[in-house]
Amino acid sequence: MEIQKLYDLDDIEFEDIAIGLVRLAKDIPAHEFFYKINQTNNLCFSRKKDLVFHGGYYDYFFPRYEAYHKFSKTGFTFISNKSSESKQKKIQTELFTEEENIKFLLNNQVDVEYILHSSEQFPDFSVILLPENLVFPIQDYTLSSEEELYQIIQYYE
Repeated sequence: MEIQKLYDLDDIEFEDIAIGLVRLAKDIPAHEFFYKINQTNNLCFSRKKDLVFHGGYYDYFFPRYEAYHKFSKTGFTFISNKSSESKQKKIQTELFTEEENIKFLLNNQVDVEYILHSSEQFPDFSVILLPENLVFPIQDYTLSSEEELYQIIQYYE
């Protein structure tokens, strides 16, 4: 996917982004997961416009949920790692295109359900109380500026 270049790349200093990887211990629907998070926190996660990834043959849609923490004045975003929907743009005529109708934002982390991103440069994900017995501890992960997900997150910020 080619992200539109809005700035002169020579003038930008790229820094890594710290994100959290959220793995669910149980297979539950998103609405139930966020209902339980909203019950245990002073946050109100709500569904926002989907993150859209434009592939060669498909457009992929990834659900996003956002909330704002009043005390720390920080915005938090959960992005689904797995596409919830895909729309075919054109018929595949090549055999090995490596593009399917389901896409993961982190191909090497297919067991991750959500990617947690914060508006802070050094995020503290511990302010979000996750429901017990539903979620494994959040794994810290660093995205470098060369990764495609880094560009996507920057675009949607």
